[in-house]
Amino acid sequence: MIALLLYHPHIFWLSLGGLLLAAEMLGGNGYLLWSGVAAVVTGMIVWLLPLGWEWQGVIFAVLTLLAAWLWWRWLAKRVREQKPADSQLNQRGQQLVGRHFTLETALVNGRGHMRVGDSSWPVSADSDLPAGTAVEVVAVDGITLRIRPRIS
Repeated sequence: MIALLLYHPHIFWLSLGGLLLAAEMLGGNGYLLWSGVAAVVTGMIVWLLPLGWEWQGVIFAVLTLLAAWLWWRWLAKRVREQKPADSQLNQRGQQLVGRHFTLETALVNGRGHMRVGDSSWPVSADSDLPAGTAVEVVAVDGITLRIRPRIS
């Protein structure tokens, strides 16, 4: 087996690349993706150009660092260009600011709950509001929506 790898080192790099990519699919964190790609590219280069193990290791290391750096640059650019609404993806309350709803139950002492889709949100207002009032979400305080009567 070792003699085969010494005679055909590209088999080692292609196998290593395949194993790293398979492990990446199991984990899915992105850590092994660029090393796997670098190993596959190293295997292809070694298949075309017979190089010593030292140069193969250098090519693999440089390709891994280069691929990770390029990915980091691309990702940083995407984050800079990201729209503000996209940055609120996991802040569901912030996505509701400015939206209009109708109260199903009355607010007592300026507090109550409001149905939004399939969830119920605690709400607060400056005054009591009867059921059926059209309201607008103006702010979010923790998990409580601040609302006001909608002015038509």
